[in-house]
Amino acid sequence: MLSEWTAECSHDAPTLIVPWSENPSDPNTGSRFFDLRTNPYDIAEIPEVEHNPTLARALRSLNATRSPFLTAKCDTWSLPGTDDADALEALRLELMLADEDALYGFASYIDLLWRERSVFASAHQQQDRLDRIMRRAQRLQHPEAALECVLRPALLDLSGPLEGFAFTLYITALGPEPEIARRRWELAMEDIVDLLRGKELEPARGSATIDSTDAYPLRVRHLGQNPSPDE
Repeated sequence: MLSEWTAECSHDAPTLIVPWSENPSDPNTGSRFFDLRTNPYDIAEIPEVEHNPTLARALRSLNATRSPFLTAKCDTWSLPGTDDADALEALRLELMLADEDALYGFASYIDLLWRERSVFASAHQQQDRLDRIMRRAQRLQHPEAALECVLRPALLDLSGPLEGFAFTLYITALGPEPEIARRRWELAMEDIVDLLRGKELEPARGSATIDSTDAYPLRVRHLGQNPSPDE
């Protein structure tokens, strides 16, 4: 599986804000953040999962009790050849697929926040973990799919404001027919979620988490800063 990550973590980079709402004047209407760890049945309120059981299973798993993550946003979309020819061709070349095997694509993104506070606050720790995730993902047998992660600043305020970092998980799969591209995406998503739920990524037992009620400020480490010994 083609796998890589990049960072958009400069001081003027766009920040993922959680909770979010497309209608700030009335945050209980329209598309908005749902805390699926606290209220897992709210998944029924997310329109993107209504006809996508694979995405629904991914969100449930990534917000489960022992998961190292919270999810913030998600979406899926098709890549028809006539509208996305340049993007399909670029990915086809990267994946080294024949022309006839890359006529259509299916893609998704999920914004993820590490629950462990020390990891959430440290770009350096997240870079190390993303390196490990990429190495493991490269061994997955999905030659028609690509994984890309983008590290970005985040501001979380569930029980008190916390500054840190999140990453966006992109998965794209190609195929000769729309149904085949989507099925390849489903299989890639299932394996990536299993990888992310690996025991070695779980929060350390007893560690403080960003979704606990005793939130306290953490010093944010940006790229280029030297981490302290305990980071």
